[in-house]
Amino acid sequence: QSYLDDYSKRADSENIKVKIIGSRDGLSEKMKDSISKCMERTKDNTGITFNIALNYGGRDEILKAVKNISEQVKENKLNIEDITEETISNNLYTQGQPDPDLLIRTSGEIRLSNFLPWQLVYSEFLFIDKNWPDFSEEDLENAIKIYQQRNRKFGAK
Repeated sequence: QSYLDDYSKRADSENIKVKIIGSRDGLSEKMKDSISKCMERTKDNTGITFNIALNYGGRDEILKAVKNISEQVKENKLNIEDITEETISNNLYTQGQPDPDLLIRTSGEIRLSNFLPWQLVYSEFLFIDKNWPDFSEEDLENAIKIYQQRNRKFGAK
């Protein structure tokens, strides 16, 4: 909690918008309060958006989105025929954000691990056999160079 409080001050001074994505179920009231304060403090910043996945699960995120959309249908705020991919995207934790262009997976793992399954559908993946604390600025620059050489395909829509 104190880390989050300290980071929100730094993020605010550097024009970074912080979003904490994930379920707040089971978190202490103090932690929930820190999350709310951090997001509120940085919500109007116009630089990059820094997502922190805390207590996050992709299937849980989709389940909550489906329940939220179902509630909108039940309350006659939305017709079933009007449900689109955008409707689903707008009910996810990352609503209002573009889908990631690149996922860099560290630690040598070559799986998503239930991370952003909806949002990563057209993302490029890069798997690196290095643990996160050892991932350097040079590694990031190399990842960006590799990404720039890719021929992105988005399939039929």
